[in-house]
Order: sequence, then structure tokens, then C-alpha cells
Amino acid sequence: MSYHCFVIKCGGSTLAALPSSFFDDMRKLQQEGAIPVIVHGGGPAISSTLEQLGIESVFVNGLRKTSEEVLDVVEMVLAGRINKEIVRKIQESGAKALGLSGVDGQLIQAKPVDNTEEVGWVGDVTAVNAELIQGIVSMGYIPVIAPIGIGEDGSQRFNINADTAAGAVASRVGVERMIVVTDVPGVMKTVDGEKKVLPSVTVQEIDQMIESGEIYGGMIPKVRAAVQCIQGQVREVVIVDGTVPEVLSKVIQGEAIGTRIVKEA
Repeated sequence: MSYHCFVIKCGGSTLAALPSSFFDDMRKLQQEGAIPVIVHGGGPAISSTLEQLGIESVFVNGLRKTSEEVLDVVEMVLAGRINKEIVRKIQESGAKALGLSGVDGQLIQAKPVDNTEEVGWVGDVTAVNAELIQGIVSMGYIPVIAPIGIGEDGSQRFNINADTAAGAVASRVGVERMIVVTDVPGVMKTVDGEKKVLPSVTVQEIDQMIESGEIYGGMIPKVRAAVQCIQGQVREVVIVDGTVPEVLSKVIQGEAIGTRIVKEA
């Protein structure tokens, strides 16, 4: 069977809370040869686990300060608990999934970010083993990837921002469109006193809307995250609400749903 991939970025807590119908839709797409590659985060779960262990969470410009001790927890939560929770959910629907982190098969290679002194073991992606992803997909499995990276020599692990990792995976696999599954219907704008979903918006317009205060609060990190995914070959990111029935099928079929964020008009 011929197949094509598309990349989904999702927060771990968002994905865990989605209805079983979301995963049924995913199974249907997989059977039709449209196979998702999932890259997930899990920030809130990492923070609560660190708190339980009495380790302070420190953020520098939105990046989690990652000591070796914090890195152990990040890997345990992301590559362990959350990754397997998502795999179980997919398999409950009857689809086949394989969970792995960027360490496995050197899937995501990374180097330290520029401000390592401030943030510790946070990584920038240098390479993605696209052949490994394509091999998993060709065997009929949905890859579920936790964004832990590995250094070129294979000794040092890195905590990688999930949005950056998803954008790098999408670009290296050769995907032009990426789907960000979240808990909001899209980018909202108030028109004539009424909140409406913007069908399409450019990166530049997003910057202007954040500056003007039209995008505010919890929506800012969501759109900034989506913008981070637009790199390399990725031309557009679609932000959708995962609870909408058959939302993935609708995006794949080109229906106007959620908000398309494009590089430029």
C-alpha cells in the first residue's frame, strides 16, 4: 500500500484528554495510507513530577533550565509515562503505534543551545533520522516521538522544546503541512464585539496581534509554538481543536477548519 505521512504536534496532557473518537479517526486515516507521525510534549506533567520530588522548575525565556537531575525526570516523564500513555490510547482504537524518544536509533540528534550556561542541557536539533521514521511508517506503525535528543557522539542527552522538535521532524521527513492539536478552535480575533476564528494568518500578522494585545494570555505560547514549527520545508501549520469530530480527516481533506498559519501571504 502506498502511504504518505503527516506530522501532528500535541501536548501530552491535551492528547491524553482527547476522546476515543479522535484516535478512531487516526486509525481510519492509517488504514487509508495517511499515517501520522506524532511528536508530543508534556511540560505540566514534568513540572508536577519535579515538584513532587522537591526539585525547583526554573524557566529562562520559555526554556526549562535543565540540569542532569532535571533531565532524568524529563526523560522519565516524556519517554516513559506520557509516551506509553499515548501509544496505549492509539492501540486501544485498533491502530498500531510504536513509541520512541529521540535517543532511540539516534532519531533526533542535537547540540547544546547557545545560552547553555543559563539553561543547561537544552538542545537544538542538528539532524533527524528520517529513514528510521519512514521505516516504522512503512511497517504500518504510527511513530510516537518524545522530544529528547542525543549528542553526535551518543553520550549526552538533551531536553528539546517539543515544538522545535516537531518542526524539525516535519521538515526532515519532507512534510509541508503540520497539524498542531490543542484545546482551542484556532486563533481568535474579536470582530464587531464577537470572537471569531481566523481561517488564515501569517507569521507577521501573529507578531502584530501579540503586540496589539489581540492575542493574549494562554494563546500567546500556543501561536508562538506553532510559528516555531514553521521551519525548513514546513510551509504551514494548522491549529485545530482535537475534540472536533474527525478533525484530522477534515484537515487532510483540505476542509477549512481551525487556523492556518502560513509563512507569508
